[in-house]
Amino acid sequence: MTGLIARLREDARRSPRRLLFAERDERVLSAAATLARERLADVTLVGAADELSGAARSAGVRIDGLARLDSADPALIESTRAALIAARGDRLAPAELDRAARDPLFQAATRVREGLADCLVAGAERTSADVLRAALWLIGLDARCSRVSSFFVMVVPARDGQPERVLLFADCGVVPDPDVQQLAEIGTLAADHFARLTGGTPRVAFLSFSTRGSADHPRVEKVRRATEIARAARPDLVLDGELQADAALDPGVAERKAPGGAVAGAANVLVFPDLDAGNIGYKLVQRLGGAEAYGPILMGLRRQANDLSRGCTAEEVVNVALIACVLAQRASTPPR
Repeated sequence: MTGLIARLREDARRSPRRLLFAERDERVLSAAATLARERLADVTLVGAADELSGAARSAGVRIDGLARLDSADPALIESTRAALIAARGDRLAPAELDRAARDPLFQAATRVREGLADCLVAGAERTSADVLRAALWLIGLDARCSRVSSFFVMVVPARDGQPERVLLFADCGVVPDPDVQQLAEIGTLAADHFARLTGGTPRVAFLSFSTRGSADHPRVEKVRRATEIARAARPDLVLDGELQADAALDPGVAERKAPGGAVAGAANVLVFPDLDAGNIGYKLVQRLGGAEAYGPILMGLRRQANDLSRGCTAEEVVNVALIACVLAQRASTPPR
């Protein structure tokens, strides 16, 4: 267990949040049982009662003590239908409305929308598009944000006398090609999430294939302008760009390539210029660098919802759920 996860477990146990799962996947059921048993969250499963019981038996997981909401319950279906109509108006065809009202994922999102739960986690079985659709339709955007984005928590293990290193990579899961304003927003949101999760000072690097004008290209200009916008919007933050990854992470390289920079090779929040770079980058650090990767964690919603990689393990579900719960605890924390 990493140092960050151990701290998050302590924080979650101190004030458990109301957490919903809406999938019958054995990894999710195992994680739900662990979270409840260790009193890390007040867990409720949403789904067809017989399917949840059958999946638990097949997986050898005991869910007897977990709260459950039967997705076939007429009252749950009706409350979800009403929430969908309130959120979407007449944009849903009757058949689509009926299907969504009976869907455990949309039912869970409705509970979060109505303040009956603090957060939800899904994506072990469902696609990211499904999770985002439910979250956007029913939880909705924070009024201060232009769109939903995401980050991964990357925990690089201690080695060679160096301590564990915690970084946030954004956006690696949602926005394919953010424009200048969106990229600036992703950077400032990620900085605030770093502070809330770790208690540390975020140092934000807007990444490019150029450092301080070493190359000239429209893609470089996008990163430069995003950095300027973020700096003007949030002068309280430590941020720099455009920077190559080595200048962002290595003080010696930073001294040569970007002397006098605010980040000075000690970045802990890396903002990637597009989803190609972000998704490839986090997977390389995870697979070749041995880092633990938790996410994608959604940013920009009114209340917390987290996506899962469909290749996740039960342990990763637990850890992503911990992140959701701790962020839900600290949702009212003002920006730095």
